[in-house]
Amino acid sequence: MRVAVIGAGAIGGTIAALLDRAGHDVEVTARGATLAAIAAEGLRLDGKWGEHTARVAAGATLTRTPEIAFLATKAQDAASALTANRDQLGNVPLVVVQNGLEGLETVARALPDSPAFGALALYAAQNVEPGRVTITATGTTVVDRSRQAAALLSSVMPAQVTDNFRGAQWTKLVINMVNGTPAATGLPVQRTVADRRLRPIVTALIREAARAGLAHGVHFDPIQGLSHAGVRFVAAAPLWAGQVLPRLMARRMGAVPNLGSTLQSLKRGQLTEIDYLNGAVVAQAAAVGQRAPVNQAVTDAVHEVERTGRFFTPDELAERVRAAARG
Repeated sequence: MRVAVIGAGAIGGTIAALLDRAGHDVEVTARGATLAAIAAEGLRLDGKWGEHTARVAAGATLTRTPEIAFLATKAQDAASALTANRDQLGNVPLVVVQNGLEGLETVARALPDSPAFGALALYAAQNVEPGRVTITATGTTVVDRSRQAAALLSSVMPAQVTDNFRGAQWTKLVINMVNGTPAATGLPVQRTVADRRLRPIVTALIREAARAGLAHGVHFDPIQGLSHAGVRFVAAAPLWAGQVLPRLMARRMGAVPNLGSTLQSLKRGQLTEIDYLNGAVVAQAAAVGQRAPVNQAVTDAVHEVERTGRFFTPDELAERVRAAARG
C-alpha cells in the first residue's frame, strides 16, 4: 500500500519504519537535520520492536498521492504541514496521531474534503538523534472508527478501534500530564515521579485535568490501565492519596529513562506542544468555570525553558507552583 507519513519524529518515524519493514511503499516528510539524516542513512528504528533501517522516500513535502496518510507532527505544526501537502492529500483518508484535543478540528479547517480519523499512540518512543527512533516501552495504538487504519497498523504493532475517541483523547491527556515536569526540569519522567518535591506537582496536574474532563461530561475511555473510575478517584482524592497514580504510570514505563515527548522537543532545540497539553487543561478548565493554576504554572515554566535554555531545579519549580496555587 502507498502510505504517507507527515512528520518523521518519534511517532511518525515508528509508523513509517514498521510499515516499510512490512513491505509497504512509504513516503515521509521531515525537516532540517531529520530530513538530512534520513536521506543519508535511512530512518533507523531500534529498541523494543527490533531494529530496522527504512530506506523511505523523504522530502519537505509529499511528491505523490498516497492511499492513506498519517499526520504525526507536533500539534502546533499540524496546520502548516497540512497546507504544505494539500495537493497530495485531497480526499485521502488521514489518520491524525497526535497528543492534545484539537487534531481533528485542525484537519477539518485545513482539508475539509479529506476523511479524518484520530489515533493515539500509547507506546513510548524517543527521538533525540535525527533520523533515529528508539522504542523504550511497547503499547497499543487506539484508532477512532477507521478499521482500514486499524487493520494496517495492527499488521505491524498492537492496534485497536474505539467508539469513544473523545474519551480516549481525554484519558491520554491525563496520562500526558507526566510530560510537563520533565520538560520544566530536564529530568526523566521516572525521576520526577520519584522526587518528593515533584510528585505532588505531577499529581496536581493530573487532578486538574481529571476535574476539567469530568466537568465537561467526558466518560474516560480505559487506556493503559487508567479507567473512568480511576480518573474519578484521582479527581476527588486528596493530593497525598492521588500520588499512587503517577507512581503506577512511571512503573509501567519500565527502567529505561522516559523523557516524554515535550522534553524530547527541547532536547532537539524545538518548541514544545505544551500549549496543547497542560495549556489545553487550563483552557478546558476555564470553559467550565474552573481554575488550573498548577497547569498554568508548568506551562509558563516550560515556555521559560524554551526562551532561556535553562531548566528549573525541583525546588524552583515547586516554589513557582506554590506561588501559583496561592494566587
